[in-house]
Amino acid sequence: MGAKELTSESLNEQQVMMLRLLKKPLPEADFAQIRRLAVKLLSQQLDEAIEEWESGNNITAETYEQLSKVHFRSSSKKH
Repeated sequence: MGAKELTSESLNEQQVMMLRLLKKPLPEADFAQIRRLAVKLLSQQLDEAIEEWESGNNITAETYEQLSKVHFRSSSKKH
């Protein structure tokens, strides 16, 4: 599987700006810190999306507790 070549047409403006900022190689520790910050931001965004979904669908801790006691596996069908 070959790598797809990135062009400015395939990237949005923010992505291009980030690439320009990171054009010069960073020390490994700095790169690791940027990576951790990006993961933290994405994690926060995911938490917010899940909380919004739970709120919109009336999902509570009690809902999860009830679901944890339910058996979801289907019985295997013999052919």
